[in-house]
Amino acid sequence: MKYIYRTLVLLVGIVTSVNAQNTATHQSNAGIKGGYNLAAVSFDGDGETGQRQGFHIGVYGESFISESFSIQPELMYSQQGYEIKDANGTFTQKLNYINLPLMLKAYPSKNFFLEAGPQIGLAISHKEEYDGLFSSSQEYDPNNFDWGMNFGGGFKTNSGISLGVRYHLGLGDLYDEGKAQNRVWQFSVGFDL
Repeated sequence: MKYIYRTLVLLVGIVTSVNAQNTATHQSNAGIKGGYNLAAVSFDGDGETGQRQGFHIGVYGESFISESFSIQPELMYSQQGYEIKDANGTFTQKLNYINLPLMLKAYPSKNFFLEAGPQIGLAISHKEEYDGLFSSSQEYDPNNFDWGMNFGGGFKTNSGISLGVRYHLGLGDLYDEGKAQNRVWQFSVGFDL
C-alpha cells in the first residue's frame, strides 16, 4: 500500500511540474535576427528623402525582468542611407552601421509584444553613387556616430520565432552642416537559439 501511495504522489508531482513548465509564459533567451530595411534621411525637419533599400542582421539576448517585461540588447549590422532623385539622375548615399539597440519589451499577451528603447550606432563605411546624365565626384563625409530611439512591435510564437516591425528615429546629425537625421523602417524575423 505504501508503494502505491508513494507512486501516486510521485506521479501527481511530475504532472504538476510538467504543467507548471508548460504554463510558464516566458523564458530568457538569445537568438539571431535579420530582415529588410527602408532607410531615409530627414533634412531640417522639412520631409524625408527617397528610401534606400537594404537589410539588417545580428544577434540578441532577451532577459525577462517580470512575466510581462523584458530587456533585449542587440548587436546589428544595418544598411542605411538615402536616395535623392531629380531630372538629371539619382544620388545614393550608402551608409553601413553597427548598431547597439537596447529595447524594453512589454508583452500585453503571451505572444504579442511592444518595444521601445535607445540605440547608438557606428558608421563603418559610406559610399556615394550618382547615376545620371552628368557624373559627380562630390564626396560627403558623414559623422561616424549616430544615436536615436526605436519603437516597434511584433509577434513571437511559442517555438521562439518572432516577426517584428521597428521604426528608428535618428536624433544625431548625419553631417556637420544642416540637420540631417536617419529614419529607418525595419521588418525582421528572429529565431531563438
